[in-house]
Amino acid sequence: MKLIDAKERLHLLVGKEFGQVFSKEQLQDIIRNKGKSGQILELALGLENSSKPLDFEDGELKTNKCDRDGNPKETMFITQIHSIIDELLEQKSFYETHVYKKIANLLYVPICKVGAPEKWMFLSCVHVDLSLDKYKEVRLQLEKDYYTICKQLKIHIETSSDGFIHTSSGELIQIRSKDSKPYHPIYSQKYGKVSNKNHAFYFKREFMKCIVSIN
Repeated sequence: MKLIDAKERLHLLVGKEFGQVFSKEQLQDIIRNKGKSGQILELALGLENSSKPLDFEDGELKTNKCDRDGNPKETMFITQIHSIIDELLEQKSFYETHVYKKIANLLYVPICKVGAPEKWMFLSCVHVDLSLDKYKEVRLQLEKDYYTICKQLKIHIETSSDGFIHTSSGELIQIRSKDSKPYHPIYSQKYGKVSNKNHAFYFKREFMKCIVSIN
């Protein structure tokens, strides 16, 4: 499915309470399982819950918790880094990275999670195509953030007492731990073990505020 096709289908869901769209079974455990909102949205759009590199043929679907006015309440997951740690430490060209492929063309769907899950609703989505002129400043800031984070990771490994990576941030994105027991250490071909836990890229709330303001 193309991103633009999903966007058209999503218009039919915007503003409708979850209780009108989804069954009780679909909403079960949705508070504890933070990723379930995105999973049932995928199904509603006609997508499969899969581990494909991208949700759409040409882009990515992203959901995030917000208030009634669309203000983001959380950071937003992008991708885990255990398999790309050496690319980051070597500062692979931003536009050739797995990270850029995940964010270059995305459909951002804020979810108002006020009240019981039956009362939650999807708000108007934002299509972010970083190749467009209106997103040029955002794209350049993301590129700058990427290299800043790569440098921070290397500094942490080479100078911290434990020799591990730690939370590393730019203005719009960051890397921080994302794992649950049993933990999954990260290994670098050059440095060996660089973390006891898996880490991931996240969009900071500033990113969501920025793209909404542009639109």
